[in-house]
Amino acid sequence: MENLKMDILALLQENSKVDAKQMALLLGKKEKEIVATIKEMEEHKVILKYTTMINWEKTGEEYVTALIDVKVQPQRGVGFDTVAERIYRFPEVKSVYLMSGGYDLSLIIEGKTMKEVALFVAEKLATIENVQSTTTHFVLKKYKEKGVIYEDKEEDRRLVISP
Repeated sequence: MENLKMDILALLQENSKVDAKQMALLLGKKEKEIVATIKEMEEHKVILKYTTMINWEKTGEEYVTALIDVKVQPQRGVGFDTVAERIYRFPEVKSVYLMSGGYDLSLIIEGKTMKEVALFVAEKLATIENVQSTTTHFVLKKYKEKGVIYEDKEEDRRLVISP
Protein backbone atom coordinates (compact mmCIF):
# COMPACT_ATOMS: atom_id res chain seq x y z
CA MET A 1 0.00 0.00 0.00
CA GLU A 2 1.36 3.40 -0.91
CA ASN A 3 2.76 5.79 1.70
CA LEU A 4 -0.05 8.37 1.52
CA LYS A 5 -2.69 5.76 2.28
CA MET A 6 -0.67 4.40 5.19
CA ASP A 7 -0.14 7.93 6.57
CA ILE A 8 -3.88 8.68 6.33
CA LEU A 9 -4.75 5.39 8.04
CA ALA A 10 -2.29 6.12 10.86
CA LEU A 11 -3.82 9.56 11.44
CA LEU A 12 -7.38 8.21 11.40
CA GLN A 13 -6.53 5.34 13.72
CA GLU A 14 -5.09 7.81 16.23
CA ASN A 15 -7.99 10.27 15.92
CA SER A 16 -10.98 9.58 13.67
CA LYS A 17 -12.12 13.21 14.08
CA VAL A 18 -9.16 14.59 12.13
CA ASP A 19 -10.55 16.13 8.95
CA ALA A 20 -9.17 16.21 5.42
CA LYS A 21 -7.97 19.82 5.78
CA GLN A 22 -5.91 18.97 8.88
CA MET A 23 -4.52 15.85 7.19
CA ALA A 24 -3.52 17.83 4.12
CA LEU A 25 -1.57 20.27 6.31
CA LEU A 26 0.09 17.48 8.31
CA LEU A 27 1.01 15.44 5.24
CA GLY A 28 1.88 18.29 2.88
CA LYS A 29 -0.77 17.28 0.34
CA LYS A 30 -3.81 18.92 -1.25
CA GLU A 31 -7.14 18.49 0.54
CA LYS A 32 -8.79 17.13 -2.65
CA GLU A 33 -6.16 14.36 -2.85
CA ILE A 34 -6.80 13.41 0.79
CA VAL A 35 -10.59 13.32 0.25
CA ALA A 36 -10.24 11.20 -2.90
CA THR A 37 -7.85 8.78 -1.20
CA ILE A 38 -10.13 8.34 1.81
CA LYS A 39 -13.15 7.79 -0.46
CA GLU A 40 -11.23 5.14 -2.40
CA MET A 41 -10.24 3.34 0.81
CA GLU A 42 -13.86 3.43 2.03
CA GLU A 43 -15.09 1.98 -1.27
CA HIS A 44 -12.50 -0.82 -1.12
CA LYS A 45 -13.42 -1.59 2.52
CA VAL A 46 -9.96 -0.67 3.83
CA ILE A 47 -11.69 1.88 6.07
CA LEU A 48 -14.70 0.09 7.53
CA LYS A 49 -16.05 2.46 10.17
CA TYR A 50 -15.26 5.55 12.24
CA THR A 51 -15.69 5.00 15.99
CA THR A 52 -15.50 6.68 19.37
CA MET A 53 -14.09 5.05 22.51
CA ILE A 54 -16.25 5.65 25.57
CA ASN A 55 -15.38 5.04 29.20
CA TRP A 56 -18.81 3.69 30.19
CA GLU A 57 -17.91 3.61 33.89
CA LYS A 58 -17.94 7.43 33.90
CA THR A 59 -21.47 7.60 32.42
CA GLY A 60 -23.20 5.85 35.31
CA GLU A 61 -24.79 3.41 32.84
CA GLU A 62 -24.69 -0.33 33.43
CA TYR A 63 -22.40 -1.94 30.90
CA VAL A 64 -20.81 -5.39 30.86
CA THR A 65 -18.17 -6.83 28.55
CA ALA A 66 -17.50 -10.56 28.35
CA LEU A 67 -14.89 -12.57 26.49
CA ILE A 68 -16.32 -15.90 25.42
CA ASP A 69 -14.30 -18.84 24.13
CA VAL A 70 -16.27 -21.22 21.91
CA LYS A 71 -15.40 -24.75 20.86
CA VAL A 72 -16.96 -25.55 17.48
CA GLN A 73 -17.31 -28.68 15.35
CA PRO A 74 -16.10 -27.46 11.94
CA GLN A 75 -18.34 -28.19 8.96
CA ARG A 76 -17.13 -30.01 5.88
CA GLY A 77 -16.24 -27.62 3.09
CA VAL A 78 -16.72 -24.39 5.08
CA GLY A 79 -14.79 -25.00 8.29
CA PHE A 80 -15.73 -22.46 10.95
CA ASP A 81 -17.07 -19.76 8.63
CA THR A 82 -20.78 -20.66 8.74
CA VAL A 83 -20.89 -20.90 12.54
CA ALA A 84 -18.85 -17.69 12.89
CA GLU A 85 -21.26 -15.89 10.56
CA ARG A 86 -24.29 -17.01 12.56
CA ILE A 87 -22.61 -15.77 15.72
CA TYR A 88 -21.46 -12.38 14.42
CA ARG A 89 -24.96 -11.53 13.22
CA PHE A 90 -26.19 -11.15 16.83
CA PRO A 91 -26.14 -7.47 17.89
CA GLU A 92 -24.63 -8.36 21.30
CA VAL A 93 -21.52 -9.73 19.56
CA LYS A 94 -18.97 -6.98 18.99
CA SER A 95 -16.04 -9.11 17.75
CA VAL A 96 -15.41 -12.69 16.57
CA TYR A 97 -11.94 -14.14 16.07
CA LEU A 98 -10.81 -17.55 14.79
CA MET A 99 -8.17 -18.70 17.28
CA SER A 100 -5.45 -21.27 17.69
CA GLY A 101 -5.30 -23.26 20.92
CA GLY A 102 -7.94 -24.97 23.02
CA TYR A 103 -10.92 -23.04 21.64
CA ASP A 104 -11.84 -22.24 18.06
CA LEU A 105 -13.57 -18.87 18.32
CA SER A 106 -13.18 -15.98 20.75
CA LEU A 107 -16.00 -13.46 21.06
CA ILE A 108 -16.39 -10.08 22.67
CA ILE A 109 -19.95 -9.59 23.90
CA GLU A 110 -21.51 -6.47 25.37
CA GLY A 111 -24.67 -6.21 27.44
CA LYS A 112 -26.30 -4.12 30.14
CA THR A 113 -25.91 -6.74 32.91
CA MET A 114 -24.07 -9.98 33.63
CA LYS A 115 -27.42 -11.75 33.57
CA GLU A 116 -28.18 -10.41 30.08
CA VAL A 117 -24.84 -11.74 28.82
CA ALA A 118 -25.37 -15.09 30.58
CA LEU A 119 -28.83 -15.44 28.97
CA PHE A 120 -27.33 -14.66 25.57
CA VAL A 121 -24.84 -17.49 26.04
CA ALA A 122 -27.44 -19.96 27.32
CA GLU A 123 -30.31 -19.15 24.95
CA LYS A 124 -28.63 -18.04 21.73
CA LEU A 125 -24.97 -19.05 21.57
CA ALA A 126 -25.03 -22.51 23.15
CA THR A 127 -28.05 -23.55 21.07
CA ILE A 128 -26.30 -23.01 17.71
CA GLU A 129 -25.68 -26.25 15.85
CA ASN A 130 -21.99 -27.28 15.96
CA VAL A 131 -21.24 -25.20 19.09
CA GLN A 132 -19.82 -27.80 21.46
CA SER A 133 -18.93 -25.72 24.52
CA THR A 134 -18.35 -22.18 25.77
CA THR A 135 -16.31 -20.52 28.51
CA THR A 136 -17.31 -17.03 29.62
CA HIS A 137 -14.96 -14.49 31.19
CA PHE A 138 -16.48 -11.25 32.49
CA VAL A 139 -14.35 -8.11 32.29
CA LEU A 140 -14.19 -6.65 35.79
CA LYS A 141 -12.13 -3.56 35.00
CA LYS A 142 -10.56 -2.10 31.87
CA TYR A 143 -7.08 -0.68 32.25
CA LYS A 144 -6.14 -0.24 28.59
CA GLU A 145 -7.99 -0.83 25.33
CA LYS A 146 -6.91 -0.21 21.73
CA GLY A 147 -3.81 1.56 23.01
CA VAL A 148 -5.76 3.94 25.28
CA ILE A 149 -5.09 3.88 29.04
CA TYR A 150 -8.34 4.42 30.93
CA GLU A 151 -6.93 6.00 34.11
CA ASP A 152 -3.28 6.97 33.95
CA LYS A 153 -2.26 7.47 37.58
CA GLU A 154 1.47 7.24 37.12
CA GLU A 155 3.25 10.37 38.27
CA ASP A 156 6.57 11.66 37.07
CA ARG A 157 8.82 10.95 40.06
CA ARG A 158 11.98 12.46 38.61
CA LEU A 159 13.53 15.40 40.41
CA VAL A 160 13.36 18.73 38.66
CA ILE A 161 16.81 20.09 37.97
CA SER A 162 17.02 23.74 37.05
CA PRO A 163 19.99 25.20 35.22
